[in-house]
Amino acid sequence: MTKNEQIAPYGAFPGEEGESLRLEGFLPYRLSLLATEVSQTLASAYGQRFGISIPEWRVLATLGQFGTATARDIGAHSRMHKTTVSRAVATLEKRKLVLRSANRADMREAFLTLTDAGSAIYRDIVPMARSFTETLCAGLSGEERDMLDTLLDRLAARVADLGGKT
Repeated sequence: MTKNEQIAPYGAFPGEEGESLRLEGFLPYRLSLLATEVSQTLASAYGQRFGISIPEWRVLATLGQFGTATARDIGAHSRMHKTTVSRAVATLEKRKLVLRSANRADMREAFLTLTDAGSAIYRDIVPMARSFTETLCAGLSGEERDMLDTLLDRLAARVADLGGKT
């Protein structure tokens, strides 16, 4: 295997710190790819059945978890851009899955809640999401699952320390 074929930890070539970076081994890239693949794989199941996108699911999931939230709250919780949240909410409103009510204390924003139809879809997707997680992690022992959770929490905390948002 040549130097260019090796994938070293964190994307660097062995012995060449700072010289080059292999994207395939770069941790942020690997995490991003994995997150995208996991989200898209799950989305294909609920998307086919319910006709909702990933952002729409994240809005439903946030409202299902908290009951009532503003678009800003949803964006902060789900790490979605405000435009993405706005489009998802508009689509969900048109489908009568989300209800918007004015915030009398601040007329620039509205409170969002699930309608009965939105709650029904949420309740149907939750077991699908839990089953998907179980299937995804089926090859990991209980100890490995705990370690994965711990490592993800530690990486999230480290990103926050480095100036990221968590």
